[in-house]
Amino acid sequence: MAIEANALGLFLRDRRSRLDPAVFGFSGRRRTPGLRREEVAQRSNISATWYTWLEQGRGGAPSADVLNRIARGLMLTEPEREHLFMLALGRPPEIRYKSVEGVSPRLQRLIDTLDASPALVRTAAWDIVAWNPAAAIVMTDYDRLAPGDRNILRLLFCNPAIRDIQHDWDAMARFVVGAFRADVARAGATSEITALVDELCSASPEFEALWRENEVVAHGEGTKRLRHPVLGDIELEYSGFAVDGRPDLNLVVYNPVDPSVAERIRALVGKHMESLPNHSRA
Repeated sequence: MAIEANALGLFLRDRRSRLDPAVFGFSGRRRTPGLRREEVAQRSNISATWYTWLEQGRGGAPSADVLNRIARGLMLTEPEREHLFMLALGRPPEIRYKSVEGVSPRLQRLIDTLDASPALVRTAAWDIVAWNPAAAIVMTDYDRLAPGDRNILRLLFCNPAIRDIQHDWDAMARFVVGAFRADVARAGATSEITALVDELCSASPEFEALWRENEVVAHGEGTKRLRHPVLGDIELEYSGFAVDGRPDLNLVVYNPVDPSVAERIRALVGKHMESLPNHSRA
């Protein structure tokens, strides 16, 4: 079925008709349900004429600022706001970065099922907000770290123990800084990470030198080698996945290349879980 000639206008009228005037303090008898055009314009802080033209498919493409005002005026959800931008401009809106404290219980349960594959969920600022028991065994026990210390760059550049287990720290550090820079820009979090970058530049001359190089790399798939104190030298293949609806979050799963290493990780995870109260992570 072909897309309607004025899909933007139809979408705006449909969302306008779903709003209850009484909720917003508007009164008076109405022939049709929902808000009037001038009421939406008032709530969106734009002219009634301009809004009417948008519904009628006239007046050209609106600006991103106007679309954001209309999205607020119509109480659109984030997926609806994105759809509004796609209809009006043919592109999604700029990403709004949000700080994250955790993940949904469903996502946590999912990564916990990976008993031999370390899995992490990190933000665009590379703060680790979720991990599974295998990650606690192979990478580091994040439960023992303060939330502010659960940052991959802080660990890599400021924690000697984490640095020592990297097979090739110099290459890893260069790669991480380039991937971090790309993630920050993609998530629209440039201003939010200023304090972190300043802190790392002061704490680590190596980070400062790499940051000034302005390298940008993709962090999709690859191989990671570690010198683990119990498992010895191990090699892990990793893949990164976007978390649906959360462009600021990235799920990274590490899979042991050697099946025997996977079995040893599984055994260590079992012992780790048995040592916890009620056999669960706090």
